[in-house]
Amino acid sequence: MRRRNFLKSASVAAVSLPWFLQQGFAKDTPAHKYLDTIGLQLWTVRNQLEEDIPGTLKAVADAGYQQVELGGVMDADKYIPVAKDLGMNVTSAFIDWQSIANPKADGSKDINAIIEKAQELKLKHLVFGYIGKGHRETVDHYKTHAENANKAGEKSKAAGIQLCYHNHSFEFADLGDGKTGWDVLVDSFDKENVKFEVDVFWVKVGGLDPYKTMKALDGRVSQVHLKDIQKGTGTIHDEGKVPHEAFQELGDGTINMKRVMNIAAKIGVEQCHVEQDQSPNPIASIGQSMTHLKTL
Repeated sequence: MRRRNFLKSASVAAVSLPWFLQQGFAKDTPAHKYLDTIGLQLWTVRNQLEEDIPGTLKAVADAGYQQVELGGVMDADKYIPVAKDLGMNVTSAFIDWQSIANPKADGSKDINAIIEKAQELKLKHLVFGYIGKGHRETVDHYKTHAENANKAGEKSKAAGIQLCYHNHSFEFADLGDGKTGWDVLVDSFDKENVKFEVDVFWVKVGGLDPYKTMKALDGRVSQVHLKDIQKGTGTIHDEGKVPHEAFQELGDGTINMKRVMNIAAKIGVEQCHVEQDQSPNPIASIGQSMTHLKTL
């Protein structure tokens, strides 16, 4: 082949290559399946979204994210059209935690309405992502939440949606007799109807090894939050007492994200989302985290 024609053909081929191959990821590397669809949990840029939804989502897309995970279902209409116009997909959203853990509370969103809305939006995942103080102090609390989640998970599955539980660190606190809320949830969730969205930062802050925790949930994790932690951060079970500087950009902390994604591929995780709860400059942080992912 003449040199000119070869270069032209190579250029066309490069344009048609998937994103992860263009960035130098080997096709047979387990992590590639997540890097090609990498998401950002929008909690990371919550303050920026309050001021400018289109501009913020454009910054997310420009940083290289392929999808966004929403903080809520019922207000999703103001985000999804903009995200899709920018070429980003939306497959996952958090739900009002009280719809499962405190459904009789004033202002609690009805879980049936949430599922119906999620189906209308063609979401693939719903995330039960928190349990407030006053509802997480006893084994019975967690057993009740698991029972309610199983019922909601069954309804979600019938609608073609996977319900999953996103952890923080409070679940790993001892409730007495060596039993933790995490133990109860792992033992009590229906393995098909309620899976996990493992947040590796919060597992680490909770005092557990994130790699071992993921492996122990083989087949039960549908999504993973990629989030790094500052070296020297100790065990803290009250999420409100975690210092802001503990939240680090990917690669600046102590959690090996390549290892996390390789384990994720082995245990059947469908997708991964970057999240950084605290940052003095979230837009810069999400760009830095993406740069790190491209170097793995």
